[in-house]
Amino acid sequence: MGEENCTSVTEFILLGLAHAPELRVFLFLVFLLVYGVTVAGNLGMIAVIQVSSPLHTPMYFFLSHLSFVDFCYSTIIVPKMLSNTLSRDKAISFLGCMVQFYLFCTYAITEVFLLAVMAYDRFVAICNPLLYTVTMSRNLCMELVSCCYLWGMMCSLIHLCLALEIPSYRSNVINHFFCDLPPLLWLACSDVSINELTVFIVVTVNEIITIVVIFTSYLLILITILRMHSAEGRRKAFSTCASHLTAILVFHGTILFIYCQPGSGYSVETDKVATVFYTIVIPMLNPLIYSLRNKDVKEALKKVLGSILPFEKTIFLTRLRVSSETFNEGLILVGCEQKVK
Repeated sequence: MGEENCTSVTEFILLGLAHAPELRVFLFLVFLLVYGVTVAGNLGMIAVIQVSSPLHTPMYFFLSHLSFVDFCYSTIIVPKMLSNTLSRDKAISFLGCMVQFYLFCTYAITEVFLLAVMAYDRFVAICNPLLYTVTMSRNLCMELVSCCYLWGMMCSLIHLCLALEIPSYRSNVINHFFCDLPPLLWLACSDVSINELTVFIVVTVNEIITIVVIFTSYLLILITILRMHSAEGRRKAFSTCASHLTAILVFHGTILFIYCQPGSGYSVETDKVATVFYTIVIPMLNPLIYSLRNKDVKEALKKVLGSILPFEKTIFLTRLRVSSETFNEGLILVGCEQKVK
């Protein structure tokens, strides 16, 4: 496309997932439900971990941060997507687009490394249980989580600076439901080979580092499990690791599919479908994956709900008693007035 069709932009138009009007309401309701479950599940997980002292361990400390990251990068995308689904005005300012891209990229990379840290935590817990509390000290946990956030911010800043260097675009219409880097590069008029190479290098380096940590941790975990004589111990260890491995495979598989394919093989529609999984579906599934097969979380949840429900019941009965007393006093006053008359 010629240079005469290229221009700088002040805003982008996000086309969203569906162009057919008859699908908009359906998609809005589906993703509203998914987002509601995501918010309730992740914030609920954080709350349960915070108020339950038995869950104040490194494993659940990392899990609470995973829930926070899932909540954040889902919230960065879904509310705007829901608004665009029903609204005719699908515009997002250039600044808003860059901010959305930067924040999403930050939390996505943070989650990649957080999953690796959680794999290392599982390795220490299963392979060195006697030294677990000493090795995974509070300070080390804080340092590991801080490094995850800082690395995510730094990698995202590199992508953002390169994206801001793009002088013009062939169009301001993005065939996507949020401001992701691949569709932005696809619209660029100038040569973006540096951007594509940077994306490939950053993603590849991040994936290699995290996959090596995860693979090594789980290889040693598997060796330890196979040496266990207790069938119950094996079952518990497998149960602990299965949920984490499920989240890792889905998340990493989707990222590699989207960001490590060559630019010539890029397909917007395929990218949108794949992106839905790790931006909308996975943040909803993670709390379910980590809690449904986790006895500690289920017990803590029962205790929290058990402490809340009696309190609510007490408030209800108190209000009912007050209302009844007020009603009886009213009847007495009416009776007295009738006698006076």
